[in-house]
Amino acid sequence: MEIDLSFKMVSEWIGILLIFSVMAAIGNYVGYQYPFVESLIGMFILCLISLVGLIVEKLLPFDNIPAIIYISLIGLFVALPWFPLADLIIYYTSKVDLISLTTVLLAYAGVAMGKDLGSFKKVGLRGIIVTFAVIFGTYLGSAVIAHIALAYTGMI
Repeated sequence: MEIDLSFKMVSEWIGILLIFSVMAAIGNYVGYQYPFVESLIGMFILCLISLVGLIVEKLLPFDNIPAIIYISLIGLFVALPWFPLADLIIYYTSKVDLISLTTVLLAYAGVAMGKDLGSFKKVGLRGIIVTFAVIFGTYLGSAVIAHIALAYTGMI
């Protein structure tokens, strides 16, 4: 089996993760008033976990297991109470707000989509309608589930 991992690939991952970390930390500071340095440390920890998961995915011989599985397992492992740095990791990663991460991620997705506008045009009107239906259905389903959960707990 040939390992599909190169120094160039890992250095590109590191560059992207560093840029993502700084942008998310700025979003945390501006939007949610978290301390910038603590947010940045939390983002670096999350990106280190992601980088290790991406490398493990390339090194292990299981072709059908996606990197997100490895990243999740590594994140779970380092957050377990018996892991020596768990308290520190949990402290700093709790200074990262999920919305600031999704803002940066969606901005990146928008740029990537704009770059491949020719491919998007090939999808045609039917694909666009299906896309909007899926987004609307997901939003509506989430709202219904949230309403039921809030009503069940007596919050509304």
